[in-house]
Amino acid sequence: MSAPTAAAVPCHRPAPVVAVIGGGQLARMMQEEASALGVHLRALVEAADGSTGQVVVDAPVGEAGDAVAVRRLVSGTGAGTRPGASAAQLQAAVPADVLTFEHEHQDSGLLAGLVAEGVSVQPGPDSLLLARDKIAMRRAMAEIGAPQPAWAEVTGTAEQIRAGIESFASHHGWPVVLKTPRGGYDGHGVLLVGSAAQLRDGQAATWVTATAAAAAGGPGGAATLGGGSLGGGAATSLLVEQAVPFTRELAVLMARSPSGRSAVWPVVESVQAGGICSEVIAPAPGLDAAAAGLARDTALAVAEHAGVTGVLAVELFAVEAPGEPTRLLVNELAMRPHNSGHWTQDGSVTSQFAQHLRAVLDLPLGSTEPTAAATVMVNLLGGETEPDDDAWARALAADPGARIHLYGKQWRPGRKLGHVNVTVPGDPSVPASPEAVAEARRRARAVVAVLRGEA
Repeated sequence: MSAPTAAAVPCHRPAPVVAVIGGGQLARMMQEEASALGVHLRALVEAADGSTGQVVVDAPVGEAGDAVAVRRLVSGTGAGTRPGASAAQLQAAVPADVLTFEHEHQDSGLLAGLVAEGVSVQPGPDSLLLARDKIAMRRAMAEIGAPQPAWAEVTGTAEQIRAGIESFASHHGWPVVLKTPRGGYDGHGVLLVGSAAQLRDGQAATWVTATAAAAAGGPGGAATLGGGSLGGGAATSLLVEQAVPFTRELAVLMARSPSGRSAVWPVVESVQAGGICSEVIAPAPGLDAAAAGLARDTALAVAEHAGVTGVLAVELFAVEAPGEPTRLLVNELAMRPHNSGHWTQDGSVTSQFAQHLRAVLDLPLGSTEPTAAATVMVNLLGGETEPDDDAWARALAADPGARIHLYGKQWRPGRKLGHVNVTVPGDPSVPASPEAVAEARRRARAVVAVLRGEA
């Protein structure tokens, strides 16, 4: 057999370059899929030895709000600064095909300027606002008629803010939920208030005072409030919401490309502990078809209305009662890969990280079909004491069928250090039995316990 002619040899395809702002575990896991897809990932990381900096060669150090650093990230002029990296690895001075994010805390003005200059920013700054600003999100949900809790924005003097909250409670009942419009995450920036008296004493009083100071142009908005922050001068108001008597929390993830293609994963159940997602069960056990359809339709409507691109996570409250239709209420949005989608790494044809890259590059989307009857994800949070050096090996030995994903982070109590996925084998079209799901949860928890040094 003769050797192929030069014309028959496939030409090398230059790797598309995706620039991502953020150096945490989400960008780290994007890199795993970027490598498999032949995509060059360039990440703006907060620290060279951080979660993403450990695995991405092209990883300039800088902050999301640093205009010079972001522009260099997009243009590629910051490449070539990592010791030991070859020009081929870095694709030095090659402009990025797209700019995306692993967190929502971005400078909208900077992003808008880049868009005006012709940079592909996905998702765009206008849609990203709905994940950054809870009041903007509530207004958008009202515009499309998405189901959500009753809510109101309160601002003004301390007395006006208290009066606004009390008036809201008089119509919707106590307790109410106070939220900082921006900057909250993992339970930060959220406070349950049970009575008018609490608005004059304790954490709620601090929130009211700080918000009033910020509204008056003072420094009060920078105060740390119950684990969250009012976000500096932006926190001139508070969001007050009706406390929903939900039976469980759900999430639906989807991806949408700039050309309008979309794909949706099955609705999942998320279990919260201390305001942080601790477990995810995919698909959500026992969820009726009508509720699953409503969740899917809501996500599609949000994405279409806001022009969302990349991965979108819609977090939902479910209110369930025997003999009654399931009520779903939108809680929050995230426009990036999300904790509730980590199960897709081992339980879906296409992971959320691969799909996000496909979507922002406007490539054909992958299948979101599950590959198992069920998948359970359990988060690994740092325990009270640092585990010994043998914990990792013991965890690997404890359950060879469990999939361990570690983020390369230094131990700290309560810090997200990784997650464990366990799948339930079986036909994805046939719901897994409650016993099988319970066993998968037990197995995943057991591996996490070893990694935490508790077993």
